[in-house]
Amino acid sequence: MADKDISGVVNLVKDRGFTSHDAVAAVRKIFGGVKAGHAGTLDPEAEGVLPVCLGKATKIADYIGGESKSYRGVLVLGKTTDTQDLTGGVLSERGFAWDSRAVEKAVRSFEGEICQIPPMYSAVKVNGQKLYQMARRGLEIEREARRVTIYRIGVVSEDPETNTAVIDVDCSRGTYIRTLFADIGERLGCGGCMGALTRTSVGAYRIEDGVTVGRLREMAGSGGLDAVVQPVESALPYPPVDVLQEAEKKLRNGNPIPTAACDMKGFEAVPGRVFLVRADGRTAGIFEVCGGESGGFTLKPRVMLL
Repeated sequence: MADKDISGVVNLVKDRGFTSHDAVAAVRKIFGGVKAGHAGTLDPEAEGVLPVCLGKATKIADYIGGESKSYRGVLVLGKTTDTQDLTGGVLSERGFAWDSRAVEKAVRSFEGEICQIPPMYSAVKVNGQKLYQMARRGLEIEREARRVTIYRIGVVSEDPETNTAVIDVDCSRGTYIRTLFADIGERLGCGGCMGALTRTSVGAYRIEDGVTVGRLREMAGSGGLDAVVQPVESALPYPPVDVLQEAEKKLRNGNPIPTAACDMKGFEAVPGRVFLVRADGRTAGIFEVCGGESGGFTLKPRVMLL
């Protein structure tokens, strides 16, 4: 039987070879069938951080996925494939005389806001169909470029004998590392693809603090699962404010709350700013600051968790 009171986030480290869906299904089973969902898809051949939300925390999955992400990947130069990684069919192979300065310069040139065209082998939907489903039928359609941000990118190590380099990337949501590596290869004139990928963090969740499905199964046997379920607050970067007692009824009904009825703890109420609103020491939901009719500010609910 599922524990209906389970609500929180598990910092799961997904193993290579499993889809994100498979990983969530395994976690759901371990926790007795409780509702579960992941925050940001990770390719089957990639490993690393895949936050899994349980119970009411599934409502905040999109907010975790909106956080910045960090990756460590292997860039393979001189080879292009139809999937932009080594699992696909080879499209071209070109020689490349390794030049460390040129590689570093090309890699660094992608720092900042860039445009990416989503790969055909991706879960992006066009007219209700996922691109990878079309790709498997041999179709290729025009895709709109998307703006993403590379906050930091750099070469960690390189191996000229195999034409590979290990690259660290901090980026925004929606960034395709496979596409980034392919574009780096094109900039160098030799083509490129991704050899391996590890997601090292999603927002506040880091790989060194995570737990694998195998470890969760071991902990289930010893009754230690509670220790890995982190509260909703740990997943979100928003400052907490407490609702005063006289406004708690409005809060529980999902109504907007005047900031005057909250203990703002010194935080400034600015239109668009988001807060975690609490009552009785529990997180009630995610609220956004909006202008009030009388010139004051109100907190309007985005997500209710009570």
